[in-house]
Formats: sequence, C-alpha cells, structure tokens
Amino acid sequence: MQAIKLIGIGADGKASLPRLYERWIYESELLVGGERHLAFFPDYQGETLTIRGGLSQLVERLRHETKRTVIVASGDPMFYGIGSYLSSKLPIEVYPAVSSIQWAFAKMGEKWQDAKFISVHGRSMKGLAQRIDGCEKVAILTDETNSPNAIAKYLLSYGMTEYRAFVGENLGGQDERCRFFELEEMADAEFSPLNVVILQKTKAGPMWSLGIDDAEFLQRKPEKGLITKKEIRVLSISALRLHAKSVVWDIGTCTGSVAIEAAKIAREGAVFAIEKNAHDIEICKENLKKFRVDITLVHGKAPEHLDEFADPDAIFIGGTSGEMGPLLDVCCQRLKRNGRIVINAVTIETLAQAVEGLKQRGFQVDVTLAQISRSKSILELTRFDALNPIYIITAKREEDE
Repeated sequence: MQAIKLIGIGADGKASLPRLYERWIYESELLVGGERHLAFFPDYQGETLTIRGGLSQLVERLRHETKRTVIVASGDPMFYGIGSYLSSKLPIEVYPAVSSIQWAFAKMGEKWQDAKFISVHGRSMKGLAQRIDGCEKVAILTDETNSPNAIAKYLLSYGMTEYRAFVGENLGGQDERCRFFELEEMADAEFSPLNVVILQKTKAGPMWSLGIDDAEFLQRKPEKGLITKKEIRVLSISALRLHAKSVVWDIGTCTGSVAIEAAKIAREGAVFAIEKNAHDIEICKENLKKFRVDITLVHGKAPEHLDEFADPDAIFIGGTSGEMGPLLDVCCQRLKRNGRIVINAVTIETLAQAVEGLKQRGFQVDVTLAQISRSKSILELTRFDALNPIYIITAKREEDE
C-alpha cells in the first residue's frame, strides 16, 4: 500500500495550513480524522472516515486501503498524539503543525525545553502528585474530565500551593484565551474543553530525599514505633532495585513509609499498598497527603485483593499475618522477570519460613542481618540505643539474569 499522509492542523483549521498540505488533502480520495478535524473541510469531495473508538480498528480498516489517504490530527501527532501508534502499524508520513504546548509557552513568553510534559488526556490522574512534585515547570495536556478545575483541586489536596498556573484555551483559534491563575482561582473558573495547563513554581516547596526521618511520619499513638525504621527502609528499598517506571507492591504497608519512599523513586510507575489495620490505613492516607504521594491503597489482608494490582517489578513484604505460604504463592507467580522480593523479618521463625518458601519456589535468596544503633545524648555524654535486629531477605528467580 502507498504511504498515508498524517497532517497536523491547528485550532484555526485551514487558515494556517501550508498550501502544499491543503492540496494533498483535497487531492486525496479518503480523508480520516475526528469530527472536529473533518469539520474544517466541509467542501471535501472524497470519502471521509471519522475516528471513533480504538485506533486498532482504524488500523485494520486502513491496512489494505488502496485509495490515496490523508489523516488529519491536532498539532504535532507525534506528541501524545495518534502518530506514534499509527506509524508503528502502517506506512505513515507525518507532517506536524505547531503543537498546543508550543503555542502555550510562546504565549507565556517562556522557554520550554526544560519543562516536564505530562498528559492526562484520556488517562487517570493517579500518581500525578509524585510526578509533579519538585518540578520547576510542568506542561499538562487535559481533557473534559481532567480539566484545569480538576487538576487544581487535585494539587490543592496535596498542598502544592507553590505553583501558579497558565491556561491557554483554543490556542491558535479565533476564540483563543490565555490566563494566569493561582490554584485556588483555577479550581472555580470555567474553561473551554480545548486547553493546555502549564504549572510554574513560584516559591520553594518541601523536599524529601531518600531516608526520610521516622519522626516526619505520622504514627499510631500511643504505640509509636510501628514503622519501618529509616535505616532498614533505605537498605530494603536499595535491595528492591527500583527504577522510574517500577510497579511496586507494599504488603503490610502500615503507615506507608516504604510505599512513600518507593513512589518517590518510581514516579512514572505505580505503587500498590495493602494494610489490614483500619486505623493504620487512615494514618497512611494522611502521610500520603503530607509527602505528596498518590498510590493505590487497599484495606485488606494479603493475599486477598492482590488480584486487583498490576503485575509487579518489585515486592516489599513488611508483614505476612501468618499467611507466608499463600502469600509467596501469589507473589512468586505474579512477579515480573528480573523482579525482586524483599521481606523484613523480626523473628528467626519468620526468617526460616521465608527463606525455605522462596527456595522451594525457585528463588535465589540473600539475607542481611541489620543491627542498627543510634546515638543518644546523656547530659554531656553520648551513648547508643540499639534498634531491634531485622533480617532483610532479598529474593530473585534463579533463571533471571
């Protein structure tokens, strides 16, 4: 089949379209696009095909097409658009227009090569908090559900008031409108469905590096101490070998310290946590808000509910509640290739069960005994207080490289 031309157009339709691109469109025999895009060409004489539903259906429709075909799409089709998918399935020639992101930064008078780019168009906002937190400049592609209002309310729920927002609506069109907002203002404003949001940090926000002090976390009272201690947390997270896109399970998350630190590393991935204690769940929710982490948190006792989680790259088990065998069955079956399981054990009985159970399921096992002491002032002197010894059990499949 001959190559299909994929042409980007702006909000002004034909007005800024190069003459050559316009000629290609009118000389084609089949014009494909969304309803809004096709409406720019009411005098087109050939066959039209409106894109509805999944792109896989469109690919099947076009795979054996013999007519001269042009597809029209918004802005740069290779920037969070249909271009990347279609070009991997069909012979496509891409001719981009100025993207809405380029328009928005131009209207702001701001450089954009140093910005972070995020799309919530047709996507969930789950995990958006940790992806944005700490960034100086963030461009967000929106939709009618994940609108500027919804984004503002979401960010305010995590206390991210160090950002101001720029919203560009119908950029490049006759009804273009550009405005700056504080987040509180943006939460109550009204917007056109076609818009771009740019967040710009205007003042310093809180920062946390790996190894957050235990005292920073809200903990159960009066029984403080039900938290994976900082030193153990750092060693355990290191053993998980996380990367930016890791999918992580935290089983027995308690007040969420491991899940929070993991999410700070796996910003582009996902963290799933489960906890059986209802009171700890509520404390965990408060910690998630404080540390600006948006994860999937489930109240329940593992291995129940684990079928609701995506397959993991890494699993941290802070407590088994006497379900070591069934829990390892699920974890070992669901863990992705080259993934890791890390278990914290306080007793030698749990250590023995974990090591034996993992070996029976074809895993290599390493154990670190962490015996940590912290300095404590006594008048003008210093002594050391010992923390409970912890066995850090790290497992990977024997066949994995």
